[in-house]
Amino acid sequence: MATTSATSSTSATANLVSTLGAGSGINMSQLAEQLAAAQYAARLDQLAAKTDRISSQISSASTLRSMISSLASSLGDRVRTGDLAATPQIANSAVAQVSKGAATGRGTTTLEVTSLAKAQTLVTPPVASATTPVGAGTLTLRFGTVSGGAFTADAARAAVDITIPTGATLDTIAAAINGSGAGVTAYVATGTSGAQLVLKGQDGAANGFVLEATESPTEPGLAALAWAPSGDASRLKTPATDAAFLLDGVARTSVTNTVTDAAPGLSLQLTGTNPGTPTTISYSDPGSAITSAMQDLTSALNEMVSELNKDTNPTSGALSNDPGARMLRRQLTTLASAQVMPANASGAPTTLADLGLKTNRDGTFSLDTTRLAATLKRDPIGTGAMFTTGLYGVYATFDKLARNVGSSSDPSSLGGTIARLTKLQTTLGTQKTTMETKQEDLRQRLVSRFAKLDTNITGSKSTLSFLQSQIDAWNGKNN
Repeated sequence: MATTSATSSTSATANLVSTLGAGSGINMSQLAEQLAAAQYAARLDQLAAKTDRISSQISSASTLRSMISSLASSLGDRVRTGDLAATPQIANSAVAQVSKGAATGRGTTTLEVTSLAKAQTLVTPPVASATTPVGAGTLTLRFGTVSGGAFTADAARAAVDITIPTGATLDTIAAAINGSGAGVTAYVATGTSGAQLVLKGQDGAANGFVLEATESPTEPGLAALAWAPSGDASRLKTPATDAAFLLDGVARTSVTNTVTDAAPGLSLQLTGTNPGTPTTISYSDPGSAITSAMQDLTSALNEMVSELNKDTNPTSGALSNDPGARMLRRQLTTLASAQVMPANASGAPTTLADLGLKTNRDGTFSLDTTRLAATLKRDPIGTGAMFTTGLYGVYATFDKLARNVGSSSDPSSLGGTIARLTKLQTTLGTQKTTMETKQEDLRQRLVSRFAKLDTNITGSKSTLSFLQSQIDAWNGKNN
């Protein structure tokens, strides 16, 4: 900084001396500019040097913060794909699609599906066309269970009245039902016997429904659309049913075919039935995927350590005495021994060290593949359970680290460093602007003064020239 300031100041002074030594024809505007620059050069150079250093510090801190944030994000993405945990696999894929649940599964599970959840499908008697008037009045949907020839209403669910205007057609009624928000959809299907209204409810036995009609006295016809279980059975194309299945021999039901967390580590999407022939669900061994992930994690951590070492170098590092960098160093030092699964049972893996992560004396990391292999052999499912998106685990540990490091409200974090330096950078920018304004003000004042001086010098030169000519004339006469 001192060298830069001295150079600028010396340059401005040298130009000033050169101009003053010109002897005649002085450029007053240039002289004013050089004088103003000489006055403020050193201070502006100091501000520029400080700004450059702060920009370098912000860049270094931002790079480190970005590295840990990217590492946590990448871990989260990989955990969410499910290849690092025990993933369920089903022998008969026609029965169900299986996916990982919130917990971690292990062993084998049997699944026997006896029925799928279905929605009630009801049709109306055919009419000539979709544009044929079918009456006016009110249609009422009541919900409950349809069983055999009986309907049991759900007392907790209110009936839905749908107003049918005069001149209504099947298209009009379908639109009215769809707009009622009753949970029943309708459309018009035109077949060989004419146009029919198709009504479809939601999955589950409790979502059955009956259709009642109140006709307009002046425009009858809606009664033909009404339906109850005791009426025309042929109009009920599909009854509303629950899914029924046996999981590990235990009878279960579900109002939908999607069964979330049916068992630890297992969610189901039922797609078919297999009565009397149970299929088997097993869990994959995540060992190879975990080994690969730990190798990648170790490499990423070493890249971060290398960047941190460069930035905290006592003589050349931009963050050589920064509290945020020191905090990151401390957290990395204790990373391997941190409890990432504190609730695990005795003997189960709980730390990153159990996954083979090892901290070397120089602060770098290495992967103890022997220890990782032993952990995987002893408890492959428990090891896979460490790679979840829950409150605890490998991802949660790095996510917490990234949030702590990036917290702008913590003055001892990298985020706090960036916030503090950014504020200082703004202050220096304001000071530089103020200094430049003062320099320009001085330049303008000097230009004004020098302009008056130049006028006086010009007048003096004119007077001197007149006197000289008079003297020359007198001398000529004396000769």
